Amino acid sequence: MPNAQPAIPDFLYGTAWKEDRTAALTELAIRSGFRAIDTANQRKHYFEAAVGEGLTAAYRAGLVARADLFLQTKFTYQDGQDHRLPYDPAATLSVQVAQSMASSLEHLCTDHVDSFVLHGPASHSHWTTDDFETWQAMIKERDAGRTRLLGVSNISLVQLQQMARAHAEPPAFVQNRCYAIRGWDRDVRTFCREHSIIYQGFSLLTANRQVLGHPTIAALAAEINVTPAQLIFAFARAVGMLPLSGTTNANHMQQDLESRSLELPPDAVSAIEAIAG
Repeated sequence: MPNAQPAIPDFLYGTAWKEDRTAALTELAIRSGFRAIDTANQRKHYFEAAVGEGLTAAYRAGLVARADLFLQTKFTYQDGQDHRLPYDPAATLSVQVAQSMASSLEHLCTDHVDSFVLHGPASHSHWTTDDFETWQAMIKERDAGRTRLLGVSNISLVQLQQMARAHAEPPAFVQNRCYAIRGWDRDVRTFCREHSIIYQGFSLLTANRQVLGHPTIAALAAEINVTPAQLIFAFARAVGMLPLSGTTNANHMQQDLESRSLELPPDAVSAIEAIAG
């Protein structure tokens, strides 16, 4: 069982909404240079078993070994699932968490994941007793060595504050859809920074199509000879985010990864933040 903390990745490849292309795209992402894969045991939006097929193909091709990869999956409440559940819906939440993890490990052909994320609190408005029970069960999975780190996704500032007041162990990660129109989730990012939590930003491109076409973005991208997408990913890193890309395009995978070498001047970062108002 793993004991050492995994290296925190600098980019995540997201496998949501890939369906029959999931295995091939997972392998392609690894072949392109991604070393961190994000998935979920939620068949409604993810095909986790196919992620495992892609990983196995990458191992067989000699591209990587398991130790080279950072694997992140999620526990999803029944309300976020369809009929293809990875656990017994009649079981307690603690048992559901254990069953979901066991299923994920089987899907991903591994004895541990690097990060196990609560795929959104049970309520849209507050941190509930169900969440506390689920979180404690996730901690047990971590303590048993089946995951190294824990996270929470789709969570608000109020819920994070309530989680802290409930004396819950803080997450290592918060993963949110990041809207420019909402200040790039500034309030949650600030909380994360103050509590040494790593903020994972997803839908950085798809949630911000208007921003990608903004004249300021176009001018900045042209000035430093990069694509608007590369600029956004570089901006995300500059403000302390761990970005996630879900592209299905091989060229875009390469371009996204190349954005890691971009260092934006402070005035460019400020200009992008200012677009959101």
